[in-house]
Amino acid sequence: MPRVTAGMNEAQAGKTEANTPDPDDPRKPDSPTDLTKPSFFYVLRKVIREFSRDQCTDLAAALTYYAVLSLFPALLALVSLLGIFGQGEKTVDSVLQMVDDLGPSSAVDTLRGPVEQLVDAPSAGLTLVIGLLGAIWSASGYVGAFGRAMNRMYEVDEGRPIWKLRPVVLLVTVIALVMAAAVALMLAISGPVARSIGDVIGLGDGALLVWNIARWPIVLIFVVLTVAILYYATPNVQQPKFKWISVGAAVAIVTWIVASVLFALYVSNFGSYNKTYGALAGVIVFLLWLWITNLALLFGAEVDAELERGRQLQAGIPAEKSLQLPPRDTKVSDKNAEKDADFVERGRQLRRTQGDPAPEASSVAPPDGTTRR
Repeated sequence: MPRVTAGMNEAQAGKTEANTPDPDDPRKPDSPTDLTKPSFFYVLRKVIREFSRDQCTDLAAALTYYAVLSLFPALLALVSLLGIFGQGEKTVDSVLQMVDDLGPSSAVDTLRGPVEQLVDAPSAGLTLVIGLLGAIWSASGYVGAFGRAMNRMYEVDEGRPIWKLRPVVLLVTVIALVMAAAVALMLAISGPVARSIGDVIGLGDGALLVWNIARWPIVLIFVVLTVAILYYATPNVQQPKFKWISVGAAVAIVTWIVASVLFALYVSNFGSYNKTYGALAGVIVFLLWLWITNLALLFGAEVDAELERGRQLQAGIPAEKSLQLPPRDTKVSDKNAEKDADFVERGRQLRRTQGDPAPEASSVAPPDGTTRR
């Protein structure tokens, strides 16, 4: 999704692995703390500017659509898996309580009916397989859309052919789903569920207390890793060496937590969604919450992209117009540029052969009405 298609193609035509600086160029500052004060304030203003210019609110809406498509197959797989082990009803209550704690309470009403029906449904094994396949396929649409959004932020076209891009998307999807399932499981194993499991394996109250405290840092690490992998693997640029946490990932998670709390307070105390939307209030609130979540993720990605620009500029690399990172591949973008050039030439020939002939210059009256000699 290039910002300006023609300009992007021209800019990328000069971007190759040979003529762009190494992602880990030693001239760059090693960490954000090494940025000078002018560089820091430039990055801050640029993040705000590019967040608007990249139309991140629209991108977040598209990501919300893909998230909704992948949500229910994932719930289907998770609840079916827990139903096989006989902990379905207790775990559903814990998961819904967790959603109530993290997001708007109206979201619980939206999810409760479908999830409880899944718990009571027969053929849990078949449902699990269908749910897993559906979750992977639909969630890969989200990952692909996220990669296109990242390409816009890094000012690069998608150049990877499908046989290279699709395996990466599916791998990132599987990793993200495993991480998400682990997080959901850790959050669900609390209260009555944790007590039941503790009784089965012989854990006392002390061990359960340690688990209830220790699971939160583990959940945070899993969330940070998932965001970092999305930021690193999805765009068509060779980024600096992978870091398990980036400034953008930290900003995204903090922004999401603060925004979720504020949104929940607004819905609980000031919102009038029930009066406006009636029975659909829970759906509307849940969609808005997902949109806010994706806004936070895109904002964090924008922070990472502009921090990289600031590092390059401070190192003397000309990145004021376009980030100087080598693309992972340019096969598709090169072919698209050739096709665009071919259509331009065909259009030019069509205009010359089929269009009305241009009037003679001498017959065109000047705008001031004077006569040419």
